[in-house]
Amino acid sequence: MAMWKALVSSITGSQNCPSPVPMCGIEAPRRELRPAQVALFAAACGIAVANIYYSQPLVGLIAPALGLRAGLAGLVVALTQLGFGAGLLCLVPLSDVIENRRLVIWACGAVAIGLLGIALSGSAAPFMVSSFVVDVSAVATQILVPFASHLAPEASRGKVVGNVMSGLLAGIMLARPVSSYVAAVFGWRAVFYLSAGMMVALMLVLRHALPQRLPVSHLTYPQIMRSLCGVVARTPLLRRRAFYQGMMFAGFNLFWTGSPLLLASEFGLGHRGIALFTLAGAAGALSAPIAGRLADHGLTRPATGWALTTAALAFLIAIEAGRMHSLPLLLLAALALDAAVQVCQVLSLRSIYMLAPEIRGRLNGLYMAFVFVCGAVGSALAAAVYVFCGWGALATLGALFVAAALARYLAEFGAEIGGPVSSAKEVRSIIPRVPFERSGQRLR
Repeated sequence: MAMWKALVSSITGSQNCPSPVPMCGIEAPRRELRPAQVALFAAACGIAVANIYYSQPLVGLIAPALGLRAGLAGLVVALTQLGFGAGLLCLVPLSDVIENRRLVIWACGAVAIGLLGIALSGSAAPFMVSSFVVDVSAVATQILVPFASHLAPEASRGKVVGNVMSGLLAGIMLARPVSSYVAAVFGWRAVFYLSAGMMVALMLVLRHALPQRLPVSHLTYPQIMRSLCGVVARTPLLRRRAFYQGMMFAGFNLFWTGSPLLLASEFGLGHRGIALFTLAGAAGALSAPIAGRLADHGLTRPATGWALTTAALAFLIAIEAGRMHSLPLLLLAALALDAAVQVCQVLSLRSIYMLAPEIRGRLNGLYMAFVFVCGAVGSALAAAVYVFCGWGALATLGALFVAAALARYLAEFGAEIGGPVSSAKEVRSIIPRVPFERSGQRLR
């Protein structure tokens, strides 16, 4: 018990939970988040998001154990996309009306229950239902990221978002190799038993270490959902940043879905070799804090251009790597692409979180839903493009996705960014009239 209290005290800075943090249209000054608090948000995001990727490399083990026909095994990946997308649109906006700590804990509890359901499944039907529950509820990560942003002072918000996103990306990149290793040693069900235990432990830590965040909105859930179209229509910065990141993520998923096929067929790598190559991509998480600091110093616009250009160059390197049959060049392309995508993501989130705090949950849910759909398109195209057209065509398509984002960036370079967003009181037109300008500076 003494150790538990010491742990919580190191994160919160006191023996008691912080007082509730109310939400309002204009945010009050905040103290700097403690490093332990930022680390907790990052770890929580990584642990939660990993759950939607554990099953993907285990399909070959799970399908025969549950009597799932080979032709239907792809439903596991499809359910991941459908479930997570549904959670982004239907669950994340609730953070604008429900106390955030409680919402995160509920979502983590649902993930734990779903994981136990997967581990105990004896047939395909309960496995699919449990997987869908896990995928929908794992969007707790997309509640935690804006939660951390809300607690951070404006001057260091980019740095905080970058550090938290590092944990999220690490969870994504480590999930597949970790689940493969645990399944090889203890069996595939052990992966989900262990993760369920981790989620329960995470719930207990978050319950004692996170402050409350009380939205001031009195909207009903149907009103929240009806407001989404208005938020998109009247928030140009949201549309712009979602397009940039959507195109980047489509290229990212195209690369990481197609590269294992290339590594297996052209470089002769087995399962472990491909896993090690994929693991190298986790180094891209190191660029997230750098991106946050660039944004905090007013360099969002030029840094976005650097990230888009780097991603385009990464695909050109990938084309050359395939032509020269060079594994080091392919690894360089992977590292450059991962870093560029992560930088653009942090810059985009930081810009969006600087808008209206009372609709931050909806802004985040809409942004991530569009990015996720674009990523799903990239994943869906990868295998067919590689099989029928080869690696050069796949990398060229990835470059075209990034080029579309770069073209829009260049076309809007001189345009005014920003405009009023409506107040929570005007929920039916839904855009807070908090200007995008703060302290004489515009968001770019």
